[in-house]
Amino acid sequence: MQTRRDFAKLALASLPLRPLLAAKIDSTVKGVRLGTITYSFRDFPRTPGVDNTDAVIQALQDCGIGEIELFSANAEPGPVTNRGNPAEAAQAREALRQWRMATPMQHFQAIRKKYDDAGIRIHAYTMNYRGDFTDAEIDKTFEQAKALGAEVISSSTQVSMAKRLLGFAEKHKIFLAFHGHAEYDQPDEFSKPATFQQALDLSKYAKINLDIGHFTAANEDAVAYIQANHQRISHLHIKDRKKNKGPNTEWGQGDTPIKPVLALLRDKRYPIPAFIEYEYMGKGTSVDEVKKCMAYMRQALA
Repeated sequence: MQTRRDFAKLALASLPLRPLLAAKIDSTVKGVRLGTITYSFRDFPRTPGVDNTDAVIQALQDCGIGEIELFSANAEPGPVTNRGNPAEAAQAREALRQWRMATPMQHFQAIRKKYDDAGIRIHAYTMNYRGDFTDAEIDKTFEQAKALGAEVISSSTQVSMAKRLLGFAEKHKIFLAFHGHAEYDQPDEFSKPATFQQALDLSKYAKINLDIGHFTAANEDAVAYIQANHQRISHLHIKDRKKNKGPNTEWGQGDTPIKPVLALLRDKRYPIPAFIEYEYMGKGTSVDEVKKCMAYMRQALA
């Protein structure tokens, strides 16, 4: 005679097997959230018409990274033309616009699921806006960021674009973080505190994605700036550069106060993620160098 327990066992046995979800990757050290922007893996090959999500996830797992800024190129199809040719570059740009407009949100939801299943959190999504973006295209990119589960869009853009873009941030209720460089002699580029402030004054949805390497190359004090503006900083890009628009260097060889910045996040308990942006010319693969950068940060926080 079969018991109720026997029936339960038979019912469970008949269910299709599902892969177990990976445990969440914990890359937090002493309360500091460590990760990377996936732009660090820009050397990965891209197949025309296909995103390289699986390869990027494998790299992140190899590096022990559980939180990221997802670079838009890692969620979009690979290039299909020679961008070195102006005519072909224009054609590729229009093809990308049309792809963004036509691609259903299920594409981005599926990418989010892959990262969720791998135990990796998408904190931010990179979208570098230029004047050639149509309003409809901008609107789509905000929808895409939400479908990915990102709480912020990070953008290398111009000061003159801020008001236009923040209208979309307010509509979609998603933060827009302005990323700076070292071009402090160009008033339309984000670089100095005053340029960031112009965006911050426009909307509560304006944030700063502070790149401490570029900020140092612009001869600014990253530690003091973070202390004064930590509530408006969405996340950091960590790299080492020399002052006076100097070059990127291996970590520890430039002027960027990487260790003091990490110590500040730890000691003040600022909930600001610190993401590697690998840009120096390393001796190993991008995965090798990101691993080295992660080890550097872990040691700095020990």
